[in-house]
Amino acid sequence: MGAEKRVPLEGFVEYAPEDMSSRVAAFTENLRRRRTVRDYSDRPVDRAIVEQAILAAGSAPSGANHQPWHFVVLTDSGRRKALREAAEAEERAFYAGKASEEWLEALAPLGTDADKPFLETAPVLIAVFAQKRGGERVGQDKKNYYINESVGIACGFLLAALHEAGLVTLTHTPNPMRFLNEVCERPVTEKPYMLIVGGYPAEGATVPEHALVKKSLDEITTWL
Repeated sequence: MGAEKRVPLEGFVEYAPEDMSSRVAAFTENLRRRRTVRDYSDRPVDRAIVEQAILAAGSAPSGANHQPWHFVVLTDSGRRKALREAAEAEERAFYAGKASEEWLEALAPLGTDADKPFLETAPVLIAVFAQKRGGERVGQDKKNYYINESVGIACGFLLAALHEAGLVTLTHTPNPMRFLNEVCERPVTEKPYMLIVGGYPAEGATVPEHALVKKSLDEITTWL
């Protein structure tokens, strides 16, 4: 094994306690306004904004710092149409019998169905792939570790960054998603993880009242 190399910590900023409280409160309040939106305007979003959000996602912690993720931003209308058709085919099978009654019952208050027009309408469509092998540098072929956890955290960072930019978002996970490898021209060694949709809400956009129900701090926290 190579000798461990250490470098000074840079970039850390310490705030006064009162500033810490106000900063985290503002951050929390902003994130608590985030909603999953399915009604999108086709109003364009500047590429630089999307790139900055992906850079934020790429800063997420990962197993052995291997960063086992790849983000494909789909802008081509033909690819988007093919993706929507494939995704809706999987969704029709899901609602027609693949999903258990308990699962469908859980989804009912959200009003979801097999129709996914946002896959073509929303200006931001990002397919996230998880890599089984890679490393901290491009071109390496090492085993990656804690892949699902790492990519999940990166997706959370990406959603938060897009929200911070003033956009609404949606996570979409058709199952199975292997069609994404072909549509996005990614190798079969990568596993499609999630579709992240973003953009501006359509005029008159609504969200399910059910989605506004959030557990309280006491319900999600235990101090020991």
